[in-house]
Amino acid sequence: MFSTERQTEILKLVRDRRTCAITDLASHFDVSDETIRRNIKPLIADGLLIKVHGGVMLPERLDEPPFQRRMEVSRPGKQAIGARVAELVRDGDSLILEGGTTCVHVAQALAARSRLTVVTNSIEVARVLAPRNGNRVLVAGGELRADDCAAVGETALAFLRQFHVRYAIVSVTAIDLQGRFMDALPADVAFSLAAFAQAEQRVVAADHAKFGHSALVHAFEAGAVNLLVTDEPPAPALAQVFAAAGLDVAVARTAHARVA
Repeated sequence: MFSTERQTEILKLVRDRRTCAITDLASHFDVSDETIRRNIKPLIADGLLIKVHGGVMLPERLDEPPFQRRMEVSRPGKQAIGARVAELVRDGDSLILEGGTTCVHVAQALAARSRLTVVTNSIEVARVLAPRNGNRVLVAGGELRADDCAAVGETALAFLRQFHVRYAIVSVTAIDLQGRFMDALPADVAFSLAAFAQAEQRVVAADHAKFGHSALVHAFEAGAVNLLVTDEPPAPALAQVFAAAGLDVAVARTAHARVA
């Protein structure tokens, strides 16, 4: 496919999906991430696309709040992850669910479950799950961030420490090649660690775009996690790190995944 043809198809995909990750576009066209970056560079220069963290979007969506824009990045992968987590969680289970965009997709998938007890710091997670199927939702207090309406700080952490749950489900910003899980904000790391301390099973929900990258704050090692739910298998070297740490990996295929 010539680059101009690919650029036309990229524009069509972004219009259809609203936001596309670089890794998703590379997978779709079966080319490298660097090739996609070269293809989109003139589209960005011409104002046809806007670069966002890990992907591209249409310029007219730039006025949306940042959290809503992040909800659209890697949407198919995050939806697949949510569906896979919903297979794990049973009716009547208890869980802590934090408020990152991947976890909001998990909450949307958990709408099919009933009688859940959900502890969260996220107004958005509470909005999705509280009205449904006899669920009981307990929301942490504290300072609400303007971006995602998640409660952070010591008040929220103290609230978490009251509970014992079956699952703690959190997301991360990045997972580097040494298997270190990282986040952008210290407050999110503190919440994840507090959630892990109160749970029987510690679950990280992270799409494949997080692999091989780093972020500002080191959160925890692979050995601190029981299960990673993702949308594509990690590279062999990273998979070996996970296996050595005893971390199980569940791969949820997206609806548009290529057949080998």
